[in-house]
Amino acid sequence: MTRFDNSSAIYLQIADLMCEKILTGEWPGGERIPSIREVAALVQANPNTVMRSFAHLQEEGILYNRRGVGYFVADDGKERVQSIRRQSFIHTQLPKVFREARLLGLSPNELTELYQQYSGDDHD
Repeated sequence: MTRFDNSSAIYLQIADLMCEKILTGEWPGGERIPSIREVAALVQANPNTVMRSFAHLQEEGILYNRRGVGYFVADDGKERVQSIRRQSFIHTQLPKVFREARLLGLSPNELTELYQQYSGDDHD
């Protein structure tokens, strides 16, 4: 069961989960993805909410619909997700990280060392 939080609309959280599958290669470019009903069952959400997620990703050019066949990841879907997430990270998360680092007295060299330490491993 997927746990949703109050940080953003549920359809955006579902879209984020779908983007994760694209970024990890579970849903590669050009490939058909599970249907709205299948995703709704997977995340235990209302199909109408999931439909909004699909529509959102379609508007972003990440997914496309082949009528009667289903939804597919755009050939450049992974690059589009990376670009969108990169911009979001740079403008929303990174300033918070840098502010916290300054407050804690972490130097840029220490941050670089920590980045190198963690970038080779999956520390989720």
